[in-house]
Amino acid sequence: MDVPYRLLPHGEGLTPAYASGGAAGLDLLAAIAEPVTLAPWSRTVVPTGLALALPDGLEAQVRPRSGLAARHGVTVLNTPGTIDADYRGEVSVILVNLSPEAFTVRRGDRVAQLVVAPVTRVRLVATDALDATPRGAGGFGSTGR
Repeated sequence: MDVPYRLLPHGEGLTPAYASGGAAGLDLLAAIAEPVTLAPWSRTVVPTGLALALPDGLEAQVRPRSGLAARHGVTVLNTPGTIDADYRGEVSVILVNLSPEAFTVRRGDRVAQLVVAPVTRVRLVATDALDATPRGAGGFGSTGR
């Protein structure tokens, strides 16, 4: 499926791509002029220089890269970040450093992945009662360990 995109001037040469034939997400690259250092326990918005024109019925999810999380404690703060089909602005990534050591992001670094997925829209229907289930209203770990 084709998705039109535009690289903004600061994203020149940083086209997202799938890292392997079986990859679910396109790697998003840092479109920054100078390195940015994330202090421990801090966050920053990293531009990608990418703007998309997703077709109706699709969304793009900005997700963490497992290698950054496992090796450096760096992840995407609002996981998954949602890019709606009618958004035409720059895709940016909110990175957070959850480790006790500083982490430096450089131009072209793979900072997140972008997964495009179908969207199901629903119509909420008000009711006085919901059907019962064995779980009921239990949440936040109520199904066990």
